[in-house]
Amino acid sequence: MHDTASYLPQLLAAYIGYVLAVLSPGPAVFAIIGTSMTHGRKAGLTIALGIFAGSFTWACAATLGLAALLQTYAIALEILKIMGGLYLLYLAIKAFRAARQKDELPTVLATGRTLTTKALFLRGYAIHITNPKAIFAWLALITLGTPKDAPASVMLVFVGGCMLLGLSAFIGYALVFSTGGAVRIYKNLRRWIEGTMAAFYALAGIRLLTSRI
Repeated sequence: MHDTASYLPQLLAAYIGYVLAVLSPGPAVFAIIGTSMTHGRKAGLTIALGIFAGSFTWACAATLGLAALLQTYAIALEILKIMGGLYLLYLAIKAFRAARQKDELPTVLATGRTLTTKALFLRGYAIHITNPKAIFAWLALITLGTPKDAPASVMLVFVGGCMLLGLSAFIGYALVFSTGGAVRIYKNLRRWIEGTMAAFYALAGIRLLTSRI
């Protein structure tokens, strides 16, 4: 415990960096907000858990040194980048089609044909796991929070703390944006919100496809 406590300043700095990264707008955050407003609280919480699972996967990869392996085989990151960019463009097309509907609510909501829990979870997981930039963010945070001479206990405290912070933030987004007030705003501004989602996903997808890893 004493060894871990001595690394507290580095851990706090890394935690702050992680919170800022989680709270900053991105495909994952936007997916939780959009899903919570359009499909309700349960759907928002489900996709949030999928995104959390993706974050946990990257955290484990960085902790176990798989990130260094991915950097050695650059083609793997390139394939991942292309998959992530195309998936974001696919989500942009779906949001654009929803924005073109003249109904007050999208067809999937009006007819009750919502995505299954499994599909929502996998969508959240895919959004996060196909973003190769996430692995570099974890590498930077681990370097910041756990120096090379740090014991394994420090790594566990760091990853565990980040996971708790991430889960709280993702669930918080789902709870806030699935409230009655948020749903009323969505009903009044549905086409604008869906259009904004389409533009955001499209720009994020294009940026990911054209970025250099």
